[in-house]
Amino acid sequence: MIDLERIKAETVAYFRALDEAATQRHHFRHADEEGGLWYIEAVPDRGELVVIKQAELTSAGRLHRYSWEHLEDEHGGLTDQAIDPEVDPLEPIPAGEFQRMWTR
Repeated sequence: MIDLERIKAETVAYFRALDEAATQRHHFRHADEEGGLWYIEAVPDRGELVVIKQAELTSAGRLHRYSWEHLEDEHGGLTDQAIDPEVDPLEPIPAGEFQRMWTR
C-alpha cells in the first residue's frame, strides 16, 4: 500500500533542502493563455532547473503561491517538472521582481 504521508514528507524535505541550500537562483515569468502571469524561482539540481517557488497571478488578480511550505491547494500546486528556459516559453526576470510578487 502506498504511504501518501511519507511521500508528501519526502517531497517537502526535498524542496526545502533545495531552497535552503541554494547558492544560485534563477527567476522567470510566463504569461498563460487565460491572461495569468506565472513567476518562478528555480535552482540547479542534478543538471536540471528545479522549480522551488511558483506564484500565479490570475487574470482576476488572485495570487496563488506554492513552495515546500505550501505544495498544493484546490487551485493548483508546485510543478514537479524541471524547466528548460531554452525550450519553455519563459522570460528571465530580476530576482527583485520575483520577490515583489512573492511577498505581495
